[in-house]
Amino acid sequence: MQFILSKILAGVTQPLIWVMVWWAIALLVIRRRHRLALNMLWVGLVFLVLLGIEAVPNALLRPLENRYSIPSEELIGRHAGVIVLGGATGRPDIYLSRGQVPLSEAAERMTLPLTWMRAHPKFELIFSGGEGRLLATGTTEAELAGAFYRQQGVDMRRVRLEDSSRNTRENAQLVKALLGQRCENERWLLVTSASHMPRSVSEFDAVGCNTTPYPVDFKTSAAATWGEYSLLGGLTRWQIALHEWIGILFYRNTR
Repeated sequence: MQFILSKILAGVTQPLIWVMVWWAIALLVIRRRHRLALNMLWVGLVFLVLLGIEAVPNALLRPLENRYSIPSEELIGRHAGVIVLGGATGRPDIYLSRGQVPLSEAAERMTLPLTWMRAHPKFELIFSGGEGRLLATGTTEAELAGAFYRQQGVDMRRVRLEDSSRNTRENAQLVKALLGQRCENERWLLVTSASHMPRSVSEFDAVGCNTTPYPVDFKTSAAATWGEYSLLGGLTRWQIALHEWIGILFYRNTR
């Protein structure tokens, strides 16, 4: 039930849905309240235009992305390995029909650990990602990750795939079950998107895993830039920011 509720709440994080609902209400009342409906349509249009100002959602993302600094390269080799959270692969049907693993904008989650695996012969890679969709496709993120790492020439004897988790909480719980006491007794790098890192660290701390955050996939720079405008970019950043802040509150109140 918690999983289903979290996916339903995810719809709230899409600003375009707000605009669509607002316009739908305006159209429903347009015959009886023509002037009100017309004003609502204009307000919705103005709101949609303003959503493209990237500096506003960036202001919500920046404190999340600044929470943890990037560890120095000297520290990498002191870890037993890296835990990579899913969320960087694209549609599984593309892989099934084309044979290539599509990566999303969060591709650094997948690619950065490759450097560490080559530089540190004893390094292990734990990938955590099942199928987080309400309508299952039958292909997990772990399956895509396994195919990607094999294509990159990674020694799969050093890779362990966790393919049952559907959200961040289950990532932490199932990785802990997979590693057992090693999750507590050894130090592991934790790789995920910078905005997602605060929620991830909280969940891994809750199960007792000993992790060092290594944030990637940054969406913001150090300083605010008010001149950047992109409707698609703004909508995406709003969705990410709201998803993470709502997720933090939801997880905090359901632990």
